[in-house]
Amino acid sequence: VRRAAAQARGETFRYDGRCRDLPLRTGVPAALRLRIPDSGTTVVSDLVHGEVTFDRATLDDWILVRSDGTPTYNFCVVVDDVTMKITHVIRGNDHLSNTPKQILCYEALGYPLPVFAHIPMILGPDRKRLSKRHGATSVLTFRDEGFLAEAMVNYFARLGWAHGDQEVFTRDELIRLFDLRQVGATPAIFDRTKLEWLNQVWMKRLAEDPEGLTRLATRQLAPHVEGLGIAAPRAELLQAAVVNLGERSKTLVEMARKARFYFEDPTDYDSTALGKLASPALGPRLDRLLARLASLEPWTATELEGAARQLASELGVKLVDLAQPIRLALTGETASPPIFGIMADLGRETTLRRLRRFQDRVPRA
Repeated sequence: VRRAAAQARGETFRYDGRCRDLPLRTGVPAALRLRIPDSGTTVVSDLVHGEVTFDRATLDDWILVRSDGTPTYNFCVVVDDVTMKITHVIRGNDHLSNTPKQILCYEALGYPLPVFAHIPMILGPDRKRLSKRHGATSVLTFRDEGFLAEAMVNYFARLGWAHGDQEVFTRDELIRLFDLRQVGATPAIFDRTKLEWLNQVWMKRLAEDPEGLTRLATRQLAPHVEGLGIAAPRAELLQAAVVNLGERSKTLVEMARKARFYFEDPTDYDSTALGKLASPALGPRLDRLLARLASLEPWTATELEGAARQLASELGVKLVDLAQPIRLALTGETASPPIFGIMADLGRETTLRRLRRFQDRVPRA
């Protein structure tokens, strides 16, 4: 009744202490409350917010055990932390208002206080608390979207914390450098664009290390490639995709889509590019290119580029006049990593097969 009356007045209901001095009576259901001192203040010494003072007059006698015998959250928190010998309580600053009550409970039970640190909340771009409307709500969702664990740890450690102007941190660096006293009290904004940039940085960094490259390709990129319907992609082509597409892809999912040409022949070609490049003059050029590539040794990017340059000179055309048709034939697109590296990665058999297939689409004079 009193709660309803307070709500009707537009006020927050507070226990008025009418049963403060009643003794416990056996067999009579009753809630057990913590009696808050009538005056004074409770100070929370917080590593992030500093000294935060609460007037005890604003704290009502809060329930420890309900009338049905079940303990409340705030009481359980104190008992659990003491039982587990927790030294530091690090949580969101939305729990800061609970802390003075918990401190009074610690003191009433004679328990030592832990160190408190209430870190800022992470907000969406609209500066509202993160929720499903902002997208992924689980680290597993981010994993499925192609984000690396290294990037996720790095990004979330930087939300609300800084160490100079450094943006990229390894886990060892975070362990060594992180200090709660450097955490800001202002809410952090979740920026997906920044996360994608950081993920791209980490894909490139891992690709530069042999062990990281192998893991990134065979354990992390492979599942996304197989998700495109490509079974058992070759390890060396997975590694080539990581090395060549790392700077061109924000996530492993994006990389897998761009890398499709490594694992299967193009099913079609960019129509605009095909109309522009597939002229009657191209047919004889491809004939001479195929003949030269058939016996080229060794099959390396350097030798392939040299052969293409020499042929372009003999034909009186620019290198791009040969390179772009080759790129279209091998990838189906006009944008890709360096084409002679792709030819080396795909190998002679696949390269010649795709060039001959493309040749069938080129009109003859």
